[in-house]
Amino acid sequence: MLTYQEALDYIYSFVDYERSSLEGPRRFDLSRITALLKLLGQPHRRYKAVHIAGTKGKGSTAAMIESILRAAGYKTGLFTSPHLHTYRERIQTGGQLITEKRLVAHVERLMPLAERFSGLTTFEITTALAFSHFAQEKVEWAILETGLGGRLDTTNVVDPAVVVITLIGYDHVDVLGHRLSQIAFEKAGIIKEGRPVVSMPQRPTALRVIKRVCRERRAPLTLAGRDWTWKRKGFDLKGQKLDVHCHKKPNGGSSSLCRDYANLSIPFLGAHQLVNTTTVVATMAELARQGVSLSPQNVVAGLETTFWPGRVEVLNEEPLLVVDGAHNLESTEALAQALKEYFDFQRLILIFGALHGHDFEAMLRQLLPLADQVFVTQSLHPRAIDANILAQQVNALGHRCQMEPQVDKALWKALRQAEKADLVCAAGSLSIAAEARAAWLESQGISFERDPPPA
Repeated sequence: MLTYQEALDYIYSFVDYERSSLEGPRRFDLSRITALLKLLGQPHRRYKAVHIAGTKGKGSTAAMIESILRAAGYKTGLFTSPHLHTYRERIQTGGQLITEKRLVAHVERLMPLAERFSGLTTFEITTALAFSHFAQEKVEWAILETGLGGRLDTTNVVDPAVVVITLIGYDHVDVLGHRLSQIAFEKAGIIKEGRPVVSMPQRPTALRVIKRVCRERRAPLTLAGRDWTWKRKGFDLKGQKLDVHCHKKPNGGSSSLCRDYANLSIPFLGAHQLVNTTTVVATMAELARQGVSLSPQNVVAGLETTFWPGRVEVLNEEPLLVVDGAHNLESTEALAQALKEYFDFQRLILIFGALHGHDFEAMLRQLLPLADQVFVTQSLHPRAIDANILAQQVNALGHRCQMEPQVDKALWKALRQAEKADLVCAAGSLSIAAEARAAWLESQGISFERDPPPA
């Protein structure tokens, strides 16, 4: 029997576009995952699914949808990527991470089947593991987040009850295309014939693509910002409240969830989370229209109890310590807006690190004007950018910085220099947020699930 570490080593032994460069020869299509799932008995056909694509907001949106369905009494599966502290976060059922023992068992079952293929990727292996686990656990609903793009993403083998498109922006342009219309076309590739679509507000170029694909595939479109609107009512460091208003009845019948909601509570900060929440509420109304048993009380309870750490997460109050997984222009814009609108502080001390393949100059342009002091650092992620390169970019943009290659040491230096009224923010990639978060939780004696550090 494999150990858990041996199972992880096996999973990571395949082509892994998360941990290595996307440059060079690559083949994205659905033939391998389709054949592999057939050998596994088509596990993805044994439950209903919500399929989510986009550049920003996929994870939070998926987590909220899962929490609401679970609050309604459904057995749920949640598939997301990447993870903060343990690979097992990617595959959850009923709000619980897959256990090490179950992951090992699934890997051992998969190994002889995987030998029949050449060129399998880590994400294809992970998708097969998740789909198999969900089937074995007899989940009723799987909430699935795409990994890269949508049209050729490994998850795009499901026939979902509803498709959700979150904010589309510029990321992975070397794979998805350098024009927003190209990226939107790839994301909209998860839209299926006749299946309802719920979209967040989009830039005009992206929205035109989504509308065109919906027309071509006769997929009814619900648009947040047009059909559903929101208004922030208040916030504190633990979360915020909002009103959500429905402006139309879903086509094809009435829905008990197509209604106004007052003072919904969410444990997230940032204006972008108001948009995410409204999109989630619209999605639940669509599911209710299809006959899924859901009540307004389920929506309220599910939103209140959603757990999705590392997203404008407040870990300490004096001084303020915030970690955020912002890793592209759109998410960094949202973080910068949140820091200005939701926090009262004297100085901002920024801890910044990024990964190759992301536009770190654009991210720095968003965050540096807010920062009084900057530490550049480098996570343990294989694609982490050298802190020296980041320091050069910070200097080129007219700012000074201190360089500390180890994230935990950068955190302690920043906190030692911070006054009670200051704010320390660690951002630039999910791995930076994860390592800063882990260091803080360890220092406070707070236990959390985590994998062994990389060798």
